[in-house]
Amino acid sequence: MNDHKKIILFDGVCNLCNTSIQFVIKHDKTDEFRYAALQSEVGQQLTSERGIDTSTVDSIVLIDPGVAYYTKSDAALEIGSNLKGYRTLSKFFKLFPVGFRNMIYDFVARNRYKWYGKQDACMIPTPELQAKFL
Repeated sequence: MNDHKKIILFDGVCNLCNTSIQFVIKHDKTDEFRYAALQSEVGQQLTSERGIDTSTVDSIVLIDPGVAYYTKSDAALEIGSNLKGYRTLSKFFKLFPVGFRNMIYDFVARNRYKWYGKQDACMIPTPELQAKFL
């Protein structure tokens, strides 16, 4: 693994999560991120090493190697703060208390399969994107 890249762990069977990852890939002009499904062996290893309980955090985790890891709304806003054109929006939403942000985040996370659907298996990246996935 490349130690200086930030790693986004996501729910690999969630259509909303997969669409979000495609969005990040498209807007990640500086190649900041690498990706892995939470359900993958790598995802399980990374969460286990950090003591992250995937039964309570099952939709997004951002690992910033050597610094910290972020979950829920903090992860989403940290990701946004690394994408050109979305930094200001992330800064604005960080003004809201984390409890309030996570309440909204959890509401969407609880309903994501119902609203956006679910795949039978994790997405398979195209050959061009394969190097970005762990």
